Amino acid sequence: MAVVTLGCKVNQFEAAAFESGISALGGELVRDSARADVYVVNSCAVTAKAAAESRRVIRRLVRTNPAARIVVTGCYAQIAIDDIFDLVDQPLCIVGNGFKHMLAEVAMSDRHCDLEMYMGDVASAREVSPLLATSFPGRTRAYVKIQDGCNNFCSYCIVPYARGRSRSVPVADVIRQVEAFAAAGFIELVVTGIHAGAYGRDLGPGSDFVTLLRCLGENFPGLGFRVSSLEPSEINDEIIDLVAQSPGLRPHFHIPLQSGDDGVLARMNRKYRTALFRDVVERIREKIPDCAIGVDVMVGFPGEDEAAFVHTRDLVESLPVTYLHVFPYSKRPGTPAAGMADQVEKKVKEERVAVMRELDHKKRVCFYESCLGEVREVLAERMKSGMLRGFSDNYIPVAFPGLKSGVGRIHQVRLERISDMTVNGTID
Repeated sequence: MAVVTLGCKVNQFEAAAFESGISALGGELVRDSARADVYVVNSCAVTAKAAAESRRVIRRLVRTNPAARIVVTGCYAQIAIDDIFDLVDQPLCIVGNGFKHMLAEVAMSDRHCDLEMYMGDVASAREVSPLLATSFPGRTRAYVKIQDGCNNFCSYCIVPYARGRSRSVPVADVIRQVEAFAAAGFIELVVTGIHAGAYGRDLGPGSDFVTLLRCLGENFPGLGFRVSSLEPSEINDEIIDLVAQSPGLRPHFHIPLQSGDDGVLARMNRKYRTALFRDVVERIREKIPDCAIGVDVMVGFPGEDEAAFVHTRDLVESLPVTYLHVFPYSKRPGTPAAGMADQVEKKVKEERVAVMRELDHKKRVCFYESCLGEVREVLAERMKSGMLRGFSDNYIPVAFPGLKSGVGRIHQVRLERISDMTVNGTID
């Protein structure tokens, strides 16, 4: 049995939970998909490219073993059932995002799965499908899912339609998951969700994201926690101070900007404007000078003229951010933006992506140079070319001499020089 996963950190966690459930039921997992007689595809639909990749993977697996049982789940399965059935002639099992807790049983079943579907209306789901991962194969840093769904309905995004409304994992279940990963030997975890900053709003008074982080720090003082993406409007002084003061919280924020033009942000249905974004970044840098600040930037959104793009470029250039994730706008059928006028030509989008990626390179180099000479904690994730490699607490890629036995451990590394966008160092 093989599990193939595309997409976000939440999908990666869910895949680990699927594998744990399959193993618990006696299934044999293989990494070589050519040997599998059951395939689980955890699909993605966040962009048109991701949806196309999901289709390609399904077709490839069917060609690899036409007799295999195919189970498809994830966001593409949720929004494109008919398209999936049109891909192949053989029966498929489709498991909706609201029924992922049943996936291991479906995959292990010997029942014929002609039009066997576990879908339901994900928009009406009020609880997160209960999943527990007891391992996270191939990783030294595990992801902990605390939340699912989104209420924001950005005009370019299909996720609220595929994942449903925002729902939080109960605190007790989050703690149980962290305990499982701690027992498996993980020493750093990424706290993630589709809209992680919305955590707790559906759980009642006294439940929110900051309270959860504080709880994790108090209950697991020996573990490191890295926060996944947070909306700018959700990063207040309380969470900045918590990250600044808590040894277990890594100095690292990832914040979606998307556009540096207020008109474009309004058309995107984003809930903030550039002045707020600037204020958030500057407050983080003031209180946590060595903090990594990553930024998502989307270029070529409908109606983004040259002046709007220049606003984005100039804003990012003026801010003390660390790195950028840059991507062109991708028309997603079923979203309001797909039908908007003034779609930007592909060539123009490519040119703007290139400009922003050059700026990303400059920002990374600037931040890395500012940290040379410091001793940072580095989680060694792998050995390559005789060097241990991993990321520092403030998300700098680091390579340093060491033994293979050092993989999976945290080392105190002095950062010395930059080489090919990696900082070389030595154990202090």
